[in-house]
Amino acid sequence: MDKTKLAALSNLMSVQPEVRYLNRATPPHISTLIAATALGAMSMNIFLPTLPQMAAYFDTDYAVMQRSVTLYLMVNAMLQLGIGPVSDRYGRRPVLLGSFMLFSVATLGCIFAPTAELFLAFRMAQAVVVAGLVLGRAVVRDMVPGAQAASMIGYVTMGMALVPMIGPVIGGLLGETFGWQANFVLLLATGLLVLTLTWADLGETAQKTSGGFRAQVRAYPELLTSRRFWGYCGATTFASGAFFAYLGGAPYVGSEIYGLTPSEVGFFFGAPALGYFCGNFASARLSVRLGINRMILYGALISTAGISIPLLFHLNGIDSAPLFFGSITLVGLGNGLTMPNGTSGMLSVRPHLAGSASGLGGAVMLAGGAGLADLAGSLLTGSATAMPLVAIMLTSSALSVLAILYTIRRDHALAGV
Repeated sequence: MDKTKLAALSNLMSVQPEVRYLNRATPPHISTLIAATALGAMSMNIFLPTLPQMAAYFDTDYAVMQRSVTLYLMVNAMLQLGIGPVSDRYGRRPVLLGSFMLFSVATLGCIFAPTAELFLAFRMAQAVVVAGLVLGRAVVRDMVPGAQAASMIGYVTMGMALVPMIGPVIGGLLGETFGWQANFVLLLATGLLVLTLTWADLGETAQKTSGGFRAQVRAYPELLTSRRFWGYCGATTFASGAFFAYLGGAPYVGSEIYGLTPSEVGFFFGAPALGYFCGNFASARLSVRLGINRMILYGALISTAGISIPLLFHLNGIDSAPLFFGSITLVGLGNGLTMPNGTSGMLSVRPHLAGSASGLGGAVMLAGGAGLADLAGSLLTGSATAMPLVAIMLTSSALSVLAILYTIRRDHALAGV
């Protein structure tokens, strides 16, 4: 290991507080934060392969059951606006514990729901698990500053990235063997496990503020009027927007345009998750050395270049499933560089409002993502090529580049460079 790496590692270790596993008197172990954030990702996608089975069970249209994704994202976005201020005021620990308890109750409701309408209601209630994602990042920012936070968030989200790769595979196997409810039984068991782990290991990391919830909400203008916050928020929102568009359009592209079987679609579908895992690993190793702005810029450029590949080949008459999905791996890689660093940037603009920043930024990201997912599905209907989806993803990635360039320019202006 060279001197630069040793210096960065020494700096990171020097600012991290002492952590003792399963000791509530200390901040949580990183594995606890990974579990807390991964639960939300698992709830998002594990049951997707069984949506047709669920539509048949409830005797309803597939489109109705597909709303379990859109409604979940919408409630996620709304909840994030409140979770941040509440946790800044009352602490991360009680909010996380309460959220995981409610998630477990809602999951029970999903298992035993007699109608599609009740299932969708409980499915929306499951969105409370988003507290794990919001506050997992805020806890990291409570523990360590700046680039060190980006590095640690990289490790946290690197672990979380494994779930989208294996979740649909597990969900499909469980659905075929035991029925669609088996996916929610697994979610219930995992939720109770994460609840227990959080109760045993997560010590409070936030410094409680005074003035109550309304005072915290009144502090939002500090974020809303910060150009740097919106720069980082824009970079992460547009970067993730490319992925959400992919989430909404890739199943159609795989099955209807490339003629893939469901198992083949499931295999190719995890392409961006593989890239995301690698990108998060690179963020964990390089963010301290290179700085968050450069990492975000590199990530946005890689994503934009990746989604440009199928467009260029299509213009030359070359088109195939391996080419399309292989290129999307680069989009995942770029997002793996952009997301942890962009999140760290948002949380660093006003450190005393880290929870609020995480919630507001996450709400904007999910709201934009839900819109792009619906747009992708609408534009692809009846299309003979994947180009409508490619166009949406390319535009979103390019806007991410512009957002971080603006932020870098703003930083230089503030520094008098």
